[in-house]
Amino acid sequence: MFVVSLLLCGLVLCPPILRVFFPYFWTDLVYHTQLLRILLKFVSRRRRRPLFLALDRFLKQVETRPNKTFIVFENKRYSFKDADRESNRIANALRVASVLNPGDTAVLFLLNEPAFIFCWLALAKLGCACALLNSSIRARSLVASFSCCRGATVLIASEELQGAVEEVYEDLQQEGLTTVFITAEELRSSRMKSLSRAAQESSDAAVPRTLRANVSFTSPAVYIYTSGTTGLPKAAVINQTRLLAALAVLASNGVTDTDVVYVTLPLYHTAGFLVGFLGSVETGSTIILRRKFSASQFWDECRAHNVTVIQYIGEVLRYLCNTPQKLFPCALLQYDTERDEPVRNSRGLCVEVPKGQTGLLVSKITEIAPFVGYAQNEQQTEKKRLRDVFKHGDVYFNSGDLLKIDRDNFIYFQDRVGDTFRWKGENVATTEVSDIVSMLDFVEEANVYGVRVPGHEGRIGMAAVKLMDGAEFDCEKTFDHVCTFLPAYARPRFIRIQSSMDVTATFKQLKLKLVEAGFDPSATSDSLYFLCERERTYVSLTPSVYRRILSRSIKL
Repeated sequence: MFVVSLLLCGLVLCPPILRVFFPYFWTDLVYHTQLLRILLKFVSRRRRRPLFLALDRFLKQVETRPNKTFIVFENKRYSFKDADRESNRIANALRVASVLNPGDTAVLFLLNEPAFIFCWLALAKLGCACALLNSSIRARSLVASFSCCRGATVLIASEELQGAVEEVYEDLQQEGLTTVFITAEELRSSRMKSLSRAAQESSDAAVPRTLRANVSFTSPAVYIYTSGTTGLPKAAVINQTRLLAALAVLASNGVTDTDVVYVTLPLYHTAGFLVGFLGSVETGSTIILRRKFSASQFWDECRAHNVTVIQYIGEVLRYLCNTPQKLFPCALLQYDTERDEPVRNSRGLCVEVPKGQTGLLVSKITEIAPFVGYAQNEQQTEKKRLRDVFKHGDVYFNSGDLLKIDRDNFIYFQDRVGDTFRWKGENVATTEVSDIVSMLDFVEEANVYGVRVPGHEGRIGMAAVKLMDGAEFDCEKTFDHVCTFLPAYARPRFIRIQSSMDVTATFKQLKLKLVEAGFDPSATSDSLYFLCERERTYVSLTPSVYRRILSRSIKL
């Protein structure tokens, strides 16, 4: 009787105890059960013979839901069966042209359009890898990106990008280019071929599976390029295992075949390709594909298409939130922003930060979560590998992101390594300062960074600011605002007014050129201001004030 009473008492007390001390217990239990199911599915697929690849998941969707809408683009709709047939036509056209062999790499230089997806599917069916070029690169960056894929001879470009290819055609030829296909019928140059016309004239019969018989899980699947914020773009190699794992990203967040996914991010980018496109391949969701992001039309289109899933560009947070920790063990490490390296203890190992403190996000490199690296760039690849983290001999991927986890295990993005700077012995997080400056009602956007001042240690804060249309910069109000919300060491001492913000195609603010320009008024035609504590306002940064700062007549 006593045991029964004890059990009943436990059942009564258990819910309130869980609610007080473990408020997310049931939510976490359901979520981790779902992740375990996804992990088991991944393991099962890895064991299948013949190999089950990301392409095979698409073909399975074609078989099970052929007439379901897969892609909506402008005024056109494509079912899974339509996408399969279109990709077959492209694959068969490329076979007839005899320009690719299984195992080759083709370069895609395409805008956000259905042809991007059809071309990738076609090349995957041929057993070929793809390099996904940023459609906004030109000239030297275009040639450098093409050259990263050693052995590539074929480039497929959008109609609108013919001019960019023609401009550096001879340079591309020197890097091995032999054939350029354009996804249009009208061509600007006789040196290019119409892939659209060739596809229309080709059969939509299935491509023989034997063409990809030699593809393995370690084979390169796609090359996805960095945004080039710190120099020329670098090509990260994504193998077939990573592609298979990427299928789970949307499914792990509860997305199903009833969802409608709004893809406005570039398909050449990790978020657009792996999360938006491949994630929808796994779930059987409908993709609403847009050429480019539009803030003014975003919500109208979401309502028009009954969108249920949107993608948020939040740097590494999107991967962290979408990635099962069981698959990809990660940690936050103490980071020395002055030395620009993780803090190590007396044993030479890294130190994990406690909850509530900012640390460098790293994830363990394993067979399931490999980091192949950047194509033909071993130096940059090695910089992303962090060795001897928690034990001698282990290897972790250095994300370059500084995050913070609170006591409820919610994760907050703080800054990028290299963006955080140190002034007066304190670390300054540029993201936090940007958010504070952007609170001003006349400021549309702020980009904060650190600049060096001769004779001073560290870097001092500077903000590039874009004003609201028709607004003027209010010096006194800005001074009062930053003094109210920011400690002295974090206040931007210099402000640069810009008519527009330079960003990458994935909306990352570019800081490198701003850092190099510094606060020299002779180096820019933009208006510059200096925080003057004596006058309690921002004053115009004239050449005279600039010289007094350099001579240390003005104290910083």
